[in-house]
Amino acid sequence: MTERKGPLARFKVLDLTRVRAGPTAVRQLADWGADVIKIEDPAAEKGGEGMGGPRLGSDFQNLHRNKRSLTLNLKEPEGLKIFKQLVEWTDVVVENYRPDVKHRLGIDYESLKKINPRLVYGSISGYGQDGPYRLRPGFDQIAQGMGGLMSVTGVPGQGPMRAGIAVADSSAGIYCAFGILAALLERETSGEGQWIQTSLLQAQIAMMDFQAARWVQDRQVPPQAGNNHPTSIPTGVFRTQDGYINIAASGPAIWERFCQAVGGEAWRSNPDYATSAARSKNRDKLNAEIEAKIKTRPSAQWIDALNEAGVPCGPIYSVDQVFEDPQVKHLGMAAPVTHPKIGPTHVINQPVVMSRTPSEIRTPTADAGAHNAEILATLGYSADAIAGLKQRGVI
Repeated sequence: MTERKGPLARFKVLDLTRVRAGPTAVRQLADWGADVIKIEDPAAEKGGEGMGGPRLGSDFQNLHRNKRSLTLNLKEPEGLKIFKQLVEWTDVVVENYRPDVKHRLGIDYESLKKINPRLVYGSISGYGQDGPYRLRPGFDQIAQGMGGLMSVTGVPGQGPMRAGIAVADSSAGIYCAFGILAALLERETSGEGQWIQTSLLQAQIAMMDFQAARWVQDRQVPPQAGNNHPTSIPTGVFRTQDGYINIAASGPAIWERFCQAVGGEAWRSNPDYATSAARSKNRDKLNAEIEAKIKTRPSAQWIDALNEAGVPCGPIYSVDQVFEDPQVKHLGMAAPVTHPKIGPTHVINQPVVMSRTPSEIRTPTADAGAHNAEILATLGYSADAIAGLKQRGVI
């Protein structure tokens, strides 16, 4: 087993998660050193495409690095027994089943708490563990719609638009990981574990942040604004001589610098643009005048000139261009890993840097059941006993 380092190296985690939200939560723990055992159905060893896509696909490989794999049939009494043996010495269990499933299997928090009172149990669902929608299946795009994101995304008048990434799934995973870490810290004082719950719907609403706050505090319903920032004007996408760039010139000081840098000194004395409120009211007219100037020079020239003037500005990349950018290369966001079947490849690195105890991409995503013998041996199972479990379909 590869040596684990990092701030979470002393913690053990049982991963019951599938698809994206749950694996995102567990990935945070694994990358920072936790000993993660991914519990999988024995059918996963037969290959094929399960929930979460093909095992050798980029998505699955990116989500499940740094974990050990144990195949275990939790519907079999022997499989459930093994799982509960693991719970005795584990610190964290994470699951994203539909809320009723864990109770049916007998692996819910209240049941496992009796085995290990120090257990921190993380749950992610579509809509919450209780309430009128608790048994509805959760899906990222459904949460984007119900959480308000699709109503503020896209060009005005063209109908709701989903974001290009799984915002609800990913944010639910990150929030769950944060809750788990908070519970582990609290356990150092109380000595007791607890149940951590979040959902795609809750996470999506939380991610709406200032847009949601506009309603709960000011009773404003935010509209779609396309590529314009909804409140900071001018901030948006502008056509250049050879493409498009983002410019963020809101706020009095930056607005002054922007006007000077692009030769728009007359805008500063124009009452239509004199204040933030005026620029917001007249945004379409202002944007057209800005673009008339911006499209006279190539993107690279504007990016250099505006950044030199202290005006936030940047290119709009396709994903391949993202990873060719010198700053992205410097940050190491494509982390190298060698997979026994795929060969040398890359996964997406953690976006947080710690000076003494950094995250680490130690191992690629394991084959299903790759660590069966290793894990079961620690529980006292002999080679013959493990072979018997395999023959009976328990592992």
